[in-house]
Amino acid sequence: MTLASGGMIFIGLFLLGGVYSAIRQKLKVLAVLTGVGAALAITAGVMWWQ
Repeated sequence: MTLASGGMIFIGLFLLGGVYSAIRQKLKVLAVLTGVGAALAITAGVMWWQ
């Protein structure tokens, strides 16, 4: 695992926390946007890991 892949996975997990927070505050649009960002960041981290 490189620093870049680990960083992207960390950012993705951080954004997943944002999704959880947005859902608890009933902010659907923010939850969707952070969910998309989290999915992209985790995917990028996994792709860099290979």
